[in-house]
Amino acid sequence: MASQEIIFAGFGGQGILSMGKFLAYAGMDANMNVSWLPSYGPEMRGGTANCSVILTDDQVGSPIVTMPTSVVVMNRPSLDKFEKELVKGGLLIIDSDLVDREPVRADIEIIKIPAQTEAANIGSKQIANMVLLGALVAKTNIVTMEVLLQSLREHGKEKFFEINKKALEIGASYVK
Repeated sequence: MASQEIIFAGFGGQGILSMGKFLAYAGMDANMNVSWLPSYGPEMRGGTANCSVILTDDQVGSPIVTMPTSVVVMNRPSLDKFEKELVKGGLLIIDSDLVDREPVRADIEIIKIPAQTEAANIGSKQIANMVLLGALVAKTNIVTMEVLLQSLREHGKEKFFEINKKALEIGASYVK
């Protein structure tokens, strides 16, 4: 039975909500039950943003994720807030370019990726979120990369498809 409860978190403007949305679309395309719940502060860009995504073969009882199986963080306040909520044995993916402290927990799996650097190397720091999403999908196998790419093609902007695809592949390479 495949199931993941994921929190994506960072600053507004980093593509936190889109990361979750593309994964939710991929879950729907894979015939899973899906929930996507955005949450952001009153200040859009620069404020904190997070979204909860649930992908499961079971019924989704509530869209609110209180004990995530995976957390993806793109800033230190998000690590401070969500590291403690992660289930024992859960997965923490960190943008190591933006998070300036080490996680304190020893009972979780941690993947650190310099997502800003990788994204800039491809051509745009705006796609650092896709680097992290690629790592999440490759590690959890909650959906296949093919399904994720298909949902990105259908629900994203065509002109960004190739660069996003490259970002996803680089993220995935960190867990292979």
